[in-house]
Amino acid sequence: MTAAVSATLVPALEAHDLRFGYGERAVFDGVGLSVGRREIVCLLGGSGCGKSTLLRTLAGLAAPQQGTVSFLGQPLRAPHPRAALVFQQPSLLPWLDVTANVGFGLDFARQPATDKATRARRIAEAIDAVGLTPFAHAYPAQLSGGQAQRVALARALAREPELLFADEPFSALDAVTRAGMQELLVELVHRWHTAALLVTHDIDEAILVADRILLLASRPGAPGRLVREWRVDIPRPREQHGEAVVRLRLDIVAALRAAA
Repeated sequence: MTAAVSATLVPALEAHDLRFGYGERAVFDGVGLSVGRREIVCLLGGSGCGKSTLLRTLAGLAAPQQGTVSFLGQPLRAPHPRAALVFQQPSLLPWLDVTANVGFGLDFARQPATDKATRARRIAEAIDAVGLTPFAHAYPAQLSGGQAQRVALARALAREPELLFADEPFSALDAVTRAGMQELLVELVHRWHTAALLVTHDIDEAILVADRILLLASRPGAPGRLVREWRVDIPRPREQHGEAVVRLRLDIVAALRAAA
């Protein structure tokens, strides 16, 4: 097996026996998971089960009390320049236009050095990928909520990430805009050959977007644990396979109730 082939078999992200807590109170415990190259994994669970805290730990923003995290086969102890994060709020800088917001962070110390032409190309390609080229010089106050979230997604893509971490990035959007953003996320992951770990509490979003769904659940006073996994083999677009979607949804709801 060549080194190039071997590298493609290494998961983008892998975690073993993770525990995180505050003092004696564990937020989650005994968590192990992986995200393959070019795979979309949804971390699903109810409010307060530790989803966002787990995502921050996997992204290197918080240190686990126990366990290990590997990114591209190497130990991860801090945010990696080949990973990018998108949060619920786009957090755009109001004094920068779309182009400058998308490029923001590319010059940070931990980012690989790029020349001016390469930087400009990456920014332009990311803006085009999310369909905002006509708004390249608009400011955040001139954008809708969905457009602002597209800018946040483009900012992540400009880093050319191997893995995209997304923490309920579409939950503040209206239903129609949200559906469009879900389709865009799937398209971009496949087109840009990246992987994605998406946190959501929305069962339908997980079913429509994910290649795999992981259910994180916790009982009152107990730490969050991964209790179920589903591989979603429903063909896309999944809205056209209503019976299979409903069947999977009912199974997930039943698992959520059993874990409560």
